[in-house]
Formats: sequence, C-alpha cells, structure tokens
Amino acid sequence: MKLKTVTKRSGSTVSYDKNKIFNAISGANRDATTAQDRLQISDINKVTDAVEIAIAERDSIGVEEIQDVVEKSLMENGFFDVAKQFIVYREKHARRREAQKKLMETYHDIFFANSADVDLKRDNANINTDASMGIMLKLGAEGAKHFVDNYVLPEEYVKADHENYIHIHDKDFSLITFNCCQIDLLKLFHGGFSTGHGFLREPNSIRSYASLACIAIQSNQNDMFGGQSINAFDYAMAEGVKKSFKKIIKNEVERACEFCDVTTKAEIDFDLCTYSENENSAAIKNLTEVVGNEKLAKKIYKQACRDVEEETHQAMEALIHNFNTLHSRAGAQVPFSSINFGMDISPEGRLATREVLNAIDAGLGNGETPIFPISVFQLKSGVNYDFDDPNYDLFEKACRVSAKRLFPNFVNIDAPYNLQYYKPGDYNSCIATMGCRTRVMSNVNGPEESGSRGNFAFVTINLPKLALEAEKNIDEFFNLFDKYIQICHDYILFRLKIIEEKHVYNYPFLMGQGVWMGSDKLKPTDSIKEVLKHASLSIGFCGLAECLVALIGKHHGESEEAQQLGLKIVGHLRDKTDQFTKAEKKNWTTFATPAESTAGQFQRSNRKKYGRIKGVTDRNYMTNSNHVPVYYKMSVIDKIAIEAPYHALCNAGHIAYIEIDGDPAKNPTAFEAVIRAMHDADMGYFSINHPVDRDPICGYTGIIENECPHCKRKELTRGKFHINRLKDIKQKNSLH
Repeated sequence: MKLKTVTKRSGSTVSYDKNKIFNAISGANRDATTAQDRLQISDINKVTDAVEIAIAERDSIGVEEIQDVVEKSLMENGFFDVAKQFIVYREKHARRREAQKKLMETYHDIFFANSADVDLKRDNANINTDASMGIMLKLGAEGAKHFVDNYVLPEEYVKADHENYIHIHDKDFSLITFNCCQIDLLKLFHGGFSTGHGFLREPNSIRSYASLACIAIQSNQNDMFGGQSINAFDYAMAEGVKKSFKKIIKNEVERACEFCDVTTKAEIDFDLCTYSENENSAAIKNLTEVVGNEKLAKKIYKQACRDVEEETHQAMEALIHNFNTLHSRAGAQVPFSSINFGMDISPEGRLATREVLNAIDAGLGNGETPIFPISVFQLKSGVNYDFDDPNYDLFEKACRVSAKRLFPNFVNIDAPYNLQYYKPGDYNSCIATMGCRTRVMSNVNGPEESGSRGNFAFVTINLPKLALEAEKNIDEFFNLFDKYIQICHDYILFRLKIIEEKHVYNYPFLMGQGVWMGSDKLKPTDSIKEVLKHASLSIGFCGLAECLVALIGKHHGESEEAQQLGLKIVGHLRDKTDQFTKAEKKNWTTFATPAESTAGQFQRSNRKKYGRIKGVTDRNYMTNSNHVPVYYKMSVIDKIAIEAPYHALCNAGHIAYIEIDGDPAKNPTAFEAVIRAMHDADMGYFSINHPVDRDPICGYTGIIENECPHCKRKELTRGKFHINRLKDIKQKNSLH
C-alpha cells in the first residue's frame, strides 16, 4: 500500500490511520434509526477494507476525499441508513467548522475593524463596542451564540435561523434569562428594597425617588437582556413630591417662626397643607392657625411651593443625566430605559411631568438630545387630550418638547384595543410601552395590568423570503408562513422550558425584590416557572412591504389589493397566536418587530440568494414590520390610514413614525395636529421623526441654522452641520 499521509482541512498532514475510518463508520452506525439497520462488526470491517482498497494507490489524500469514498462504499454495500447518518454527521461537523470560522472572523472584526464599517459593532446602540468592557461583552455574546447553535438548539431551529427564514433575537441569552419588564416603582419603593449590595430605605423626597428610579432600572437590567420601563412614572414621582413638600413646609414654618420670633399655635395638617400650582386656600387657612398671621402664612406657603418646584426640577434634571451616563453589565452598557407619564392629574403628578419634560427639553450638558430614557406621553381623552382636560397643557408641552428633541413619543389609551383595559384611577390599567414598542397587557393567567410584567422572548419571520420562495403563489406563501410560525412557536417553548427551571436566586432583583408579578410570594430556592406564566411570548415579522411586492408587484402604500393582502397576512399571524393562547393558556402575541439590524441582515441574505429585485431586494434594508416604505412619497393622512389597522392586530407591540422635514418646533400647532390624526385613527403608539443636527465641535444636538445655539460657532453653509445629523436616533436601539 502506497498511502502514507492524509491532508487535513487546515492543510497540515498526518500519518494515515485505518482505525479512523473504522471509528467514523462505527459512529454513524450507532446513530442508525433502528437496531435492525445497524451493522455487524464484520460489515464495518468490510466497508473499511473496501475504502482502503479504493485509496491504496494514492501517495496522499485529503480528509474530504476519504469521506466521499466512505459514503460511496456504504451505498454500494446497501447500508443506506448508516450512509444517511454518515452524511448527516459530515454536514453537522461542516456547519460547526463554518461556525467556528465565522466566530473567529467575528473576533477579528471586534478587535481590529473600524467600528463605523462593521454592523456587528453597532447593532446595539447603547453598547460601546470600542471600549474594553464593550468588546468583552460582544466576545461573550458571540461565543454564547456559537455554543447555543452547536450544542443546545435542535437542528430545525438552527437551520431556520442560519438560512434567515427567521431571526432568533438575543440568542446568546437563551440559557440565562428573558427579555424585559415594566417596573411598578410604587410597589418596589414601599418598605425599601435591596440591590444585592445593600438595603435601601424607602425614599422620602423627590430627589430620592428620582435617584432610586435610576437604580431600579439599572439593577433590573442586570437580571434581564432587554429594556426596562417604568409604567407610571408620574404617579410614582408624585409620592416623592408629596414627601418633599411635607418636609419643606415644616422647615419653612420653623424658619419663619424663628425669624419673626413667633411661637406656633397649632399643628400643621398635612392633609390640608399640600402642594398646589395655585394658591391653596385650605393650606393657607391651616398655616394661619399655625403661625397666627395670614400674611406670613401666605409667604410660607408660596416659598414652600417654589422650593418643591426647584427640588423637583433638580431631581428630574439629575434623572435625565443619570439615565444617559449610568452603566450596567460590566460597565459597558447604558440601560435601555423608558418612562411612561401624563395620566396623573394631581398637582404633584403634574409637577413631576412638567419638570421631566423641562429636563428633556434642556438636554444634556452641552445641549445634546438625551436618548434615554425613551419618554412616552400617555394620551387619554378626559385626562389630557381634549382642550378642557386637566392635563391638556402638559400634552401641549409634550408636543413642543418632542418637536425639538424627538421625544416624548405618544401612546394612545383611547384606541379600542387599549381602552378595554382602562379603569379610571388605576395606573396599572393604563397602556404603557417599553419605548421601542413592546406592549404587554392581556393576561390569561392573572391580572391584566401593565406593571410588574414583560415579554419573555420573540422571534421574527422574514416575510419577503417566504414570498420569493412561493414564486407569487399566495397559497404556497401561506403554507410556508404556517411552517415558520410553528417553528417560531416551538423554539420559544423550547427556550421557555430552559428558563422556567431557573430559580428566584438567579434573578436577585427582578424576582428577589418582587418586581415581577407574583414573585413576592416565592422563596429564593423556588423555580420561577409559576410566575413566568404572566409573560408574553411573541412572534414577529419583518418586510411586509417587500413581501407584498414579491407576491403581487405592489406594496400596501401603492394598492388597495396589496393593503388587503397585507392585513390578511398579519391577521393570519394574529389568528395563530390567538389559537396558541387559547390552546396552551400562555400569552402568545403578534409583534410588529423592532428589527432595524435584522432588516439589514434579512435583506443581505435575500439578495445573495435571489439577486437584486426591484422593490424587494434592491435596497440595503427591507422595510421594518408593517410600515409603508419610507422612500415612498405619500401624504401624512394616507400613511396613517394605511398603517393604523395593523396596530390593532399587533398586540405584542407596534409603532408608527411620521417623517417630516424642517424644524417642527416653529409650527407646534401642525405638530399637534399630526399627533391628533394618529390618535384619532386608533394608532396605538406613534412618534414624529424630524432632522436633528449635531455640532461636531461642542456636541450640541438640535436644529442648527447657521449658528450653533450653544457655542455660537458659525459655518459658511448649513450643510456642514448636516453631515453630523443624528438620523433616525430613535430607531438605532433594537433591544426589544
């Protein structure tokens, strides 16, 4: 026999060893479907000898060539099932090698590539992947994905994900934790809480309430992979304002009495002596009884109101700065934070809302637009939407601030699918959002509330790929759609089974401090299975517009036929998730996925396989979820009318963006009119996007004409400022 060496895939050579052929065939034999299909030792020796004879005259041979001969010899001897298992073995190891190669390329990109040129380094806007801890996080994430793909997930899910029929979001956390939570601060703060490094007493001032709100967000994000939201920010802060005012009014009385040499004649009645935006006659009357002088009482009350307003202003300013600078997860990630407000009509709640809007309006230290928290103004007729509503002035203010700073966004409690849950005076019955769009409300296993709940995980379906595979056959498209809906469903249940066996001690803040619904009744060693039933499980979609073009030649902005087909497609997914909910008693939901990075990944994959197809694969990104393509010119009213019906179908979350040019701050009436149009069309969550410029020298962000408002630097042309425009600042963040 001439054969001496075997060339490995790496290019290195090793001595030929017949036993390796025998062992490879034996491995495939062990995986044979039934005992009847398995070979005897004599049969394995027979095939091994046949392979050796076939390659004996070669001086050297490659591993792949030997494996080809093994396959052929097994088939020639009629050992078809073992041959099949050998082929599967080869494919599996080939994919594993490819994954390892990709992992090494990823490592190279993280370490050496320019961050501006690598999608991998910018797929999560609140992680700095140029910083050392950011690099470490990204390395760990990519390694975890590799492990999950190759050693955890069933082949069906890996294949669907790798071939971009679906996208498994946050795969690196599959064995560790789940997505997001809406934090009920009042529930958390009462009695105090622990961060794991020490116990924090119940806060007793608005400054403490604002500070601990940041700590709560930061601590909870360390237990989860997604964003963190405060569902009733104004209600929580109102309690802090009340506590601060009590201390302030007491101090003002003591100071006034000392200065005027007056002895108090009665006790302060804190039920009467409360903060008011206007003169509070009951408070003044009580203070007059306390100090014996009405004029002095009025001065004390007015000063106390000014003091608490200033303290609240400082607290909200600090909150905005903290949310944009504090870090979690090894010091590399700013928490993806959201706050919902606008519903509390008490003087204290109104003050908190007004001052947080003032803080957003003022921006950060150099006037930069703060990205976090994603602020959301909750719209409700009878509370703040109509001209004679008690909080209408705050709605007007929210519009002015959003016209300047892009935030707040707006969530519509009046939309029928949101209004059904609303109970006046119950802040947990008000729809809130995670900011990026995640919505959690219905619950087949307990209270239908916004607070103390969140999403477990979601998977996104590549609709254009299914349409291209179907080759304009709509029935075949729905067959494929059903197939991948089921795969998404099965994958999420697979992931749920892993996480529900975790224990309370694995989530020391989320579960240990009773943040999650029902977790306050569990012991540290209990599993979290029972309380995970309150989470939502979501299946999402991307590229409806391109899908419709692939199926019938037009998207839903161009054709009523396409619009009806689009509603049928999304409605079909909703019907499926509703069926899953009814059959399994789990909170299955349909998601208009926030899929900015996925939209690019899906598009590149589709173009590589199907080529450049006009209206389908000819742009760098497919259109997100159910939006009409941003490049398609149409009126604002028409866009709203087309996109609004999808919000009722997408009960896991949705959003509408209206893009406008110019400076909307110069026309707040028109800005409010667009918000009203979206509200009145029963959109659930919406925002207006507009240009925001950034001065490259001082960092100021906002509308810049020819002179920076912060540093007064001038440019010869406005276009130089626009090179640094923050485009789609809201859509960079895709954790949910």
